Amino acid sequence: MTATGTPEPRRAVVIGGGLAGVTAALRLADAGIGVTLLESRPRLGGLAFSFRRGGLTVDNGQHVYLRCCTAYRWFLERVGGERLAPVQDRLDVPVVDLDRPEGRRLGRIRRNALPVPLHLAAGLAAYPHLSLAERASVGRAALALGRLDPADPALDGIDFATWLRRHGQSRRTIEALWDLVGVATLNATAPNASLQLAAMVFKTGLLSEPGAADIGWARVPLGEIHDTLARKALTAAGVRTETAARVRTVTGTGPGRWQVVTDGERLDADIVVLAVAQRDAHALLPQGALDNPGRLLDIGTAPILNVHVLYDRPVLRRPFFAALGSPVQWVFDRTEASGLKDGQYLALSQSAAEAEIDAPVAELRETYLPELERLLPPARHARVTDFFVTRERTATFAPAPGVGALRPGASTRAPGLYLAGAWTATGWPATMEGAVRSGFTAAGAALSALGRPHEHPLKEAA
Repeated sequence: MTATGTPEPRRAVVIGGGLAGVTAALRLADAGIGVTLLESRPRLGGLAFSFRRGGLTVDNGQHVYLRCCTAYRWFLERVGGERLAPVQDRLDVPVVDLDRPEGRRLGRIRRNALPVPLHLAAGLAAYPHLSLAERASVGRAALALGRLDPADPALDGIDFATWLRRHGQSRRTIEALWDLVGVATLNATAPNASLQLAAMVFKTGLLSEPGAADIGWARVPLGEIHDTLARKALTAAGVRTETAARVRTVTGTGPGRWQVVTDGERLDADIVVLAVAQRDAHALLPQGALDNPGRLLDIGTAPILNVHVLYDRPVLRRPFFAALGSPVQWVFDRTEASGLKDGQYLALSQSAAEAEIDAPVAELRETYLPELERLLPPARHARVTDFFVTRERTATFAPAPGVGALRPGASTRAPGLYLAGAWTATGWPATMEGAVRSGFTAAGAALSALGRPHEHPLKEAA
């Protein structure tokens, strides 16, 4: 305490300007901590960012969230971006199936306003991509999934596909429903996904409340929210933000005292939050900070491939759709958000893309342009004006069985040093939601250690 009885000024350094780091910085600053945020890239936003290509503003990949993603919705509101990334009024996912004897067929995954689980019953009953028996089996499996406790660590050792087969799910059912949702949210197919994470996704998204799975996405470039608006919010909160600032070392200088060294300066702090990827965190962790720091290197990564196609005319009337019987997974219309004035810009999001992440652009063009013509007949008469790809080789942590035992909590054995990032023990897979939640947890742990009063921003965690 100072002579006047006010709390002694405290300083924090947050390393990493993705959603986890920005969230931690905002929460610490809101509690009266002096914060410096350091980001090695020239922008904020982590792996959810935008860049310029000619006259277009391009997102590195399509990112969506659900209505149940209350932490990310807090982030949007905190930076003033909630109107720029609205949620659809009611879950409605068009699904085009090419693997049909009669040819291309459109179905929908959608809900009504009835209570859980009746909100999905009518949509499932009308879903044409499964047989009547398969639809009935999905209902039974969903009820069984609802009885699982995602907090049960025993679920982490089981793969989702094994559990689905035990509950009567056919290969077609897994492909046409469970993986359709699971690959996009987990970045892994059912055999490669932890049951614990899958149960959390499906139980929270589909079985918690009727509107939980309604989909939201940015109607503007992601950089406008995650970089531009985030910088404004940080500045308004009193955070000093430094981009293109590479951290070289993090060193303890005394009990609860730290020094962070970049290429250009030395910063002293009471709190350090490492909000970087797990391998980068491992490289910066001082000796003894974790019991087994090597576990961070055992957390695998999974890639996402993004295919960007510009046509000279509109070929898609919907904002997005998913595909079956095709290499194509999800397709989004990014025309307006990118600033394209003539034609249409489609972005294909290809999760769990290990087999294609390093494929040459020419090979990907030969694969995906004919598939888009099969899925979208108007594309057969349109001219492709640009085709390019963006690759995130380490887009997410791999949600493989056993990963839960490897994910560390926010606190370390070193007083004043905390971890944040979607790869930490949030209970969520590697999503924007998980990243923001990790920022909450790291900041909350730091404030509790300092004896600073604070409230968790989510009512559910109060």
